[in-house]
Amino acid sequence: MNPLVLRYRRWKRQLRDLAGYVHLDPNANSIVRRTDFTNCPKPVLLLYGFFSTRRVFEVLEHRLRRDGYCVWSIHLGGTLDRFNTYGIDVLAQKVREKVERLYARYPGMGPLTIIGHSKGGLIGSYYVKRLGGDQRVRSLVTLGTPHRGSRMAYLGCATLGWFSRSMWQLTPMSPFIKSLRTGAFPRDVRLVSIYSRDDGVTPFPSARVEVEGQPNVFNVEVSGVGHGELLTRRAVYEVVRRELALGYGEPAPPPVLRALSLPGASP
Repeated sequence: MNPLVLRYRRWKRQLRDLAGYVHLDPNANSIVRRTDFTNCPKPVLLLYGFFSTRRVFEVLEHRLRRDGYCVWSIHLGGTLDRFNTYGIDVLAQKVREKVERLYARYPGMGPLTIIGHSKGGLIGSYYVKRLGGDQRVRSLVTLGTPHRGSRMAYLGCATLGWFSRSMWQLTPMSPFIKSLRTGAFPRDVRLVSIYSRDDGVTPFPSARVEVEGQPNVFNVEVSGVGHGELLTRRAVYEVVRRELALGYGEPAPPPVLRALSLPGASP
C-alpha cells in the first residue's frame, strides 16, 4: 500500500483517538458516590489519564459495580482544577494520601486493585513502585498506558507543555520514564498491561512492560481497539474482569475475547 495512504490512516486514527479521549465538560468530575466502604472486600480505584476526567469511567464503573466490586475514583485536579495535567509523581503522592486516609477510616477494607487508563496507569505504577503502594495494592491493571513513553507526547509538548509538566514526563526519553522503568516491579503486586496496536495515542510498543524475570508482570494485547475504547468495549472489559479475578485469587470467568498470546502474556 502507498506509504502516504498508510501515514494518512495512522494520523486519522490518532486524531480520532484524541478526540474521543479528551473530555471538556466542566462538570465531568462531579460524580454520585455509591460505594459503601464499610462493606468493601474488593475495592477498585480508577485513575484517569492526561487532560481527562472521572467521566470517562462511567461504563467501566457500572460494569464493575454490577460484578460486585467496590469502585471509587479520585479527582486528580489540574488545569482549571478539572483536567489531569499535574506531574505524575505529584499525583501519585495524592493517591497515596487519599488511600491511607481511606484505610484509616475503614480498616476493614480488602486489598486494593488499581485500574489506570493511559497516564493514570503511570500514576498507579509510581505509587506502587516508589511510594510504598505495594503495601496496599494487590493488582495494578493498566489500559493503554505508555510505560515506555509515547511519541505522541512530543506533539503535546509543543502545544500543552508550557503548563503541564506531565506532558514532558510522558515522552519516551524523559528522565521520569527512564527512572520508573529502573528496577523490578514489587513481586507481591500483579501488574497487567492491556494494550492495542490500534491505539493512536499510545502507539505500539509504548504500552508493553518488561516481563523478563518478573513472574508477576504480564502483557495482554487486544485487537481493533482505540485508546478511549479500552474503557468501553465489552470484550476489553472481559479481559479486565478476568485479570481482577486472578488478582483476587478467584476463578477466572470464561473468556469471550481471544487476547493474543504473546511473550509475557497473562495465562
